Amino acid sequence: MAKRRKQKHQIDKKMIIEAFAEMAKNKNIDRDLLQGVLEETLSMIIRKKFGQEANFEIIVNMDKGDIEIYLMREIVEEVFDPNTEISLEEANQHAEEDEEFEVGDEFIEEITLDNIADNFGRRLVSLASQNLNQRIKEIEKDLIFNEYHKKIGEVVVGEIYQVRRHDILVMHDKIELRLPRDQQIPSEQYKYKKTHAIKAIIKDVKRSGASGQPDIIISRTSEKFLERLFEIEIPEIYDGIIQIKGIARDPGERSKVAVLSFDERVDPVGACVGMKGIRIHSIVRELNNENIDLIEYTDQPAVYIMRAIAPAKIKDIQVNEELKTATITLPEDQVSLAIGKNGQNVRLASRLTGYNISLIKEGSEDIDINEFDVELGEDLLRQLLELGVTTAKEFLNEDPIDLLNLEGMTKEFLIELRSIMLAEFEEDESQEMIDTINSL
Repeated sequence: MAKRRKQKHQIDKKMIIEAFAEMAKNKNIDRDLLQGVLEETLSMIIRKKFGQEANFEIIVNMDKGDIEIYLMREIVEEVFDPNTEISLEEANQHAEEDEEFEVGDEFIEEITLDNIADNFGRRLVSLASQNLNQRIKEIEKDLIFNEYHKKIGEVVVGEIYQVRRHDILVMHDKIELRLPRDQQIPSEQYKYKKTHAIKAIIKDVKRSGASGQPDIIISRTSEKFLERLFEIEIPEIYDGIIQIKGIARDPGERSKVAVLSFDERVDPVGACVGMKGIRIHSIVRELNNENIDLIEYTDQPAVYIMRAIAPAKIKDIQVNEELKTATITLPEDQVSLAIGKNGQNVRLASRLTGYNISLIKEGSEDIDINEFDVELGEDLLRQLLELGVTTAKEFLNEDPIDLLNLEGMTKEFLIELRSIMLAEFEEDESQEMIDTINSL
């Protein structure tokens, strides 16, 4: 049995619901989720007013635009907790003419929204309002995070709205994206202007950025960005007829891209270039005239490395598949082509193939291993000769594992000896080989 107190003046509950429904639509928040937040906030007000043990029910009907709050109290002879109990005398005072309560009955009272600040206190209402706003902001953050986390690896087009010293802020569908300095193509940084459109890949999404919103990081230097541009511009890649097997990139300067065709009728390099170069030129323009070398992939390491070192033409190649090393001999006029500007060509070829590549000029005289007797020492020199190593080039091409098995040879000494011999050929030891030896 229950008595619901009638209200002379009621807040327009339908207006509240309609405001929430409009908010759900504008902010793309699920209506059921928003309804739960409203119920949670109203529950907080009730518990703050009537205590944690209060027995109540909140009904929010988003479709009908209605909010109902009911407080249930047990009818007792003597009240010890007015938040959960009501006296029989007081309950009967609120009974209808044909109603009569008994001890043990449940008294249901409607908590109205009318004059809510007077009934619950302005401080409590203000706290509830803050809590409601905070929960809605948290939901918005979660929605943005989840939406863009799913888009990691996708290309987006946004509008630059702020250029900072270290970052560029981009607006995409009213959401802020951040392009850090290390994800910007160095050769085009001066081109970034406010209101200009910019294309990039979503690289990472972090829970909280400087503004309190999710930190959505985009990139134009990522190798994945170049791969996505190929998928966009070249239908055969998008359809899976051609597959990108590897990318090595110096953003804004040069890239090497290995492609493989699953259809013998389709030339992978030709398809990527397109008629009169229209397909590849579109990608090159997007990357501020970055040079792109297209290489047909093969699972034969020697052939793959030869193609990767292009445009240089090699004389000979020795490959160690176990150690992932390759020694290439080139004619003198091809050495500079193989090395490239600041070592870029050979460096990208190494990254693309996964092999540590050493270059040797053709016709450069070899050096007898005995010439290094002081550096090697008598015992180590004798062991090398027994192993069949008689020249410096043979030593440099020897498997480091076999050399480390020699008595008196250590990783540090092997690296030092290789450096000494390479210096005789005017070559420098690569960091990749040093890392390989140290890992043995």
